[in-house]
Amino acid sequence: MRGSKLIILIIALLITAIGIISIYSSNYQKEASLWQDIYKRQMIWAIIGLVAFMIMSNFNYRRLWDLTYFLYTFAVFLLLLVFLLGIVRLGAQRWLRLGWFSLQPSEFAKLIIVIFMARYFSRKDVSHISLLASKFGIFRGLVLPFIFVAVPIGLIIEQPDLGSGIIIFLLFLAVFFLTGVKLRYIFIFLAIIMSSLPFLWHFLRDYQKERLLVFLNPNVDPLGAGYTVIQAKIAIGSGGFFGKGWLSGTQSQLHFLPESHTDFIFSTFAEEWGLLGCAILLLLYYFMIREGLAIAQRTSDHFAKLLAYGISLMLAIQVFINIAMNLGLAPVVGLPLPLMSYGGSSVIVTFIALGILVNIDKHRTVF
Repeated sequence: MRGSKLIILIIALLITAIGIISIYSSNYQKEASLWQDIYKRQMIWAIIGLVAFMIMSNFNYRRLWDLTYFLYTFAVFLLLLVFLLGIVRLGAQRWLRLGWFSLQPSEFAKLIIVIFMARYFSRKDVSHISLLASKFGIFRGLVLPFIFVAVPIGLIIEQPDLGSGIIIFLLFLAVFFLTGVKLRYIFIFLAIIMSSLPFLWHFLRDYQKERLLVFLNPNVDPLGAGYTVIQAKIAIGSGGFFGKGWLSGTQSQLHFLPESHTDFIFSTFAEEWGLLGCAILLLLYYFMIREGLAIAQRTSDHFAKLLAYGISLMLAIQVFINIAMNLGLAPVVGLPLPLMSYGGSSVIVTFIALGILVNIDKHRTVF
């Protein structure tokens, strides 16, 4: 097993194992058998994800070039299907029921948009290592790719899933910058987005507006929209340096912390394992993302380079926003922590993305 594959796999399995024991702990005191079996489901999804990782690590990433528009169309189709056949949980219609498995198309859309952007701005012939972005005018370089990206963003936000929509938008900006598009196009685009924010505010749901206002001051509604953020910060702060110990976190064990196994699993982990445990977890994420960026730097194929950078940034942005959300430094937008939070779609997509990274490094010497 090559060095990068072994490093990424070991780190991914360590983070997944930490996630499973944290999920078990967060539901340990809940009486219903459904809650007690959640960690077992996460183990099954982790095994499926591991199989997907092995498959994608041996699947030539260049074939994704030919599949890009099919994948994009399929992702949009699934996002549309959610509005017709999707199941509703906690007021959101984001999932498709496939037997015992609930598929969340927005998770797959994140990765597919990265693949789409990597193809759009790179050449098909790997012997030409220059990007196409410098040759595009403002329409092909900015307007057209944004239209392609705006379609899934709009469908995802309408579910509503503001967190995934924000991630895709930030990924678009990041890949857009990496392609070497003229800076004046980027400034024009950002100016348009900033000027439209007051208009976009009116399209947000009431609870989304409340979350943004609570971000500015959680004490505005301490028993409502601000409750989760306040409890999350209490959990993190009470963990101290060494933590309270596994199965001993009061905020999660006594059910003060909502969504302690999904969006706020970092708070659950921090309370039980303290600052030391959080530092180790962040180091694991750092080494994983650093390895992805190193893979991007080692390859000379620009499609692979943009793809590797995009995947690495996708993971980095999700980790940053989720942890910032737990610390009260970002609005609560319903975003999972990769490989830690409960959820099959997120785990499987993350393992698929890591498998693509490994395959890029495996084939870099060919080009």
